[in-house]
Amino acid sequence: MDTTSQNSEGVQDLSAAIQKTIDEKIVPMLRADGGWCEFVGYNEGIVQVKMMGACGTCPSAMITLKSGIERFLMEEFPEVKSVEQAF
Repeated sequence: MDTTSQNSEGVQDLSAAIQKTIDEKIVPMLRADGGWCEFVGYNEGIVQVKMMGACGTCPSAMITLKSGIERFLMEEFPEVKSVEQAF
């Protein structure tokens, strides 16, 4: 197996782990306030999520994204450098 295939598989595995963490740990917390987020993708240290429900229209959504979701994912996955909102 070449290095490119190994890197691609590693990114796929990491993306799957991030998505699982979002679905199982982050979404339940957001649902308590009527919102949720969907994993859109991961590329070169950046996770993209789409804020949905009450989180999609909340004026504090960016605070939740950066202070909550980003901080949590950076602690769980050292490869994550930033979390951005996808529109």
